[in-house]
Amino acid sequence: MKKHILIIEDEEDILELEEYHLEKEGYEVSGFLSTKNVEKFLEEERVDLLIVDRNLPGVEGSEFVDYLRGEGFDIPVIFVSAKVEDDEIEEGFLRGGDDYLRKPFNMNELLFRVKSLLKRAKVQDSEVLKYRDITLDLSKRELFVDRKNISVSKLEFELLSYFLKNKDVVLNRYELLENVWGDDEHTQEKTVNVTLNRLLKKIDPKKEKNYIEPVRGVGYKLC
Repeated sequence: MKKHILIIEDEEDILELEEYHLEKEGYEVSGFLSTKNVEKFLEEERVDLLIVDRNLPGVEGSEFVDYLRGEGFDIPVIFVSAKVEDDEIEEGFLRGGDDYLRKPFNMNELLFRVKSLLKRAKVQDSEVLKYRDITLDLSKRELFVDRKNISVSKLEFELLSYFLKNKDVVLNRYELLENVWGDDEHTQEKTVNVTLNRLLKKIDPKKEKNYIEPVRGVGYKLC
């Protein structure tokens, strides 16, 4: 599957140049001249990398990325900007940038940075599960909800992990018992309900987010 790159650049000639070279390298590319409609696009489409100018109409680029981070989007970001003072570059990284390219730039350098960042992101994706504002770090065995660390038991961690690995599947209790509990003959079906309710109280204490919903007569699914 082609990697999908989204560019936000208000200078149309630069945007077209970036699109041309990235598409020539085999990437799928979507371009925007402002941040308008970008969030909606990200909610509906798979995007692997963002290339963002900072001097944008309406919302400054790094402010927009900071907003996206707060909404749970953890897509890698390269800032491409004429803001090149040390404090401005630091600000870009603090607001969620993963790399920073100064304008004017060499197109080959942009391509090298894109390739490198996508490679690092691929390694990270194999160790990190993400869903809405939930991030589950498998290697460190840490859970974050809205960027806040949540303490859960080993069993709760494994249960949530199994749900995140099967995002589009309705999971019945017998399957959960077999794959999370190991089909322990002493484990009863109601144990799934108890553990799941305990987990949901930790990740959604106000019962506002409805991460997991029951499917009558079948089991549960992410929603």
